[in-house]
Amino acid sequence: MSSAAPRGPVDSSRTPRYAGPATFARLPRLDEVGTADVAVVGVPFDSGVSYRPGARFGGNAVREASRLLRPYNPAQDASPFALAQVADAGDIAANPFDIEEAVATVEGAADDLLATGARLMTLGGDHTIALPLLRAVARRHGPVALLHFDAHLDTWDTYFGAAYTHGTPFRRAVEEGILDTSALSHVGTRGPLYGKQDLDDDARMGFGIVTSADVMRRGVDEVVQQLRERIGDRPLYVSVDIDVLDPAHAPGTGTPEAGGLTSRELLEILRGLADLRLVSADVVEVAPAYDHAEITAVAASHTAYELTTVMARQIAAAR
Repeated sequence: MSSAAPRGPVDSSRTPRYAGPATFARLPRLDEVGTADVAVVGVPFDSGVSYRPGARFGGNAVREASRLLRPYNPAQDASPFALAQVADAGDIAANPFDIEEAVATVEGAADDLLATGARLMTLGGDHTIALPLLRAVARRHGPVALLHFDAHLDTWDTYFGAAYTHGTPFRRAVEEGILDTSALSHVGTRGPLYGKQDLDDDARMGFGIVTSADVMRRGVDEVVQQLRERIGDRPLYVSVDIDVLDPAHAPGTGTPEAGGLTSRELLEILRGLADLRLVSADVVEVAPAYDHAEITAVAASHTAYELTTVMARQIAAAR
């Protein structure tokens, strides 16, 4: 990035929030600023889902909901869009009929964006896309710590014989050696499984689990401290499946499970990770066809905003 001041969002005191193109947080497009410190990129792909489709429309739903975001984040005492250049990089167009080709396309596009020096804030799309994103990030940083917010483990082996689905990305990532297996955590998991073997397999891969009930009983501060100790100073990738939230807070998703986190709990946990080495992140599985009054999309837009703020603060501090 140049030393020029970052270009921020459209001024909502002059142009109403509901007017104009819906880039993330009404920020400039990447082609308008040339390069960015944080590139917000959509991946409209949901061919890896096992239940309700529709997450291919998630990225644009989150962009629409993000019109209400404002430039100062009081929870982190930061103006992220003034600290770093954040821009909307548009969408990665992936083949909806060939999952392996789509995975390769996402990986290549992520490689290109990361090569500019940007960190990625990716809007899914289904969770299949986490694998190619992790491949690209690990190519630059080596094996990364993973903090995975989700109702589900996503470490199953195959579905109907398919190795690449939204339920398998983190098993593949462990097998490929792109995750630091000393610093892997699921947060918010809950609900029925196929069998106890699912948990045994997950533990063998190196994952620790903080269930949604753990968050409720132990509280956000204790959970954050545990996660910080596990992650340490390793490069960190955060992957948020919006179904980590209870369906009361995120009905618009493909595989809802009762008993999830509140949006307040999720945002507070993310804020507690502010000084960890967050190298990129994603928010996935928003399926607007099942949403009501943008409840899910609003929660996802705020989640992406908190993650973007963490990255912007770190970028500014490193200068």
